Amino acid sequence: MMSVSGFLRINQAVLSRCLQRCLSSLTDGEVRIAQILKEKFPLASSLKVVDISGGCGAMYEIHIESDEFKGKRTIQQHQLVNQALKDEIQGMHGLRIFTDVPEKN
Repeated sequence: MMSVSGFLRINQAVLSRCLQRCLSSLTDGEVRIAQILKEKFPLASSLKVVDISGGCGAMYEIHIESDEFKGKRTIQQHQLVNQALKDEIQGMHGLRIFTDVPEKN
């Protein structure tokens, strides 16, 4: 059983790492993945890549809106992203993908 002070020290360390991550610039992996996706989806109106593994590159979350997804089901959209990142995915433990078609005003 963990003491309250031990629990607080662990949470303080986790919070400190999260704060440092929030205040830092993009990781090399985030930049690399974003570049690949920008090349593959030149019509993307929105793209966000986040290393959700704390900066070690084991897991990423991707949010991308592109006209290239128009008329495709979500699974087909995700397959396009997976295909674009096939080489990068081999070194990951996980990947969260959120795709959408931009809304027209």
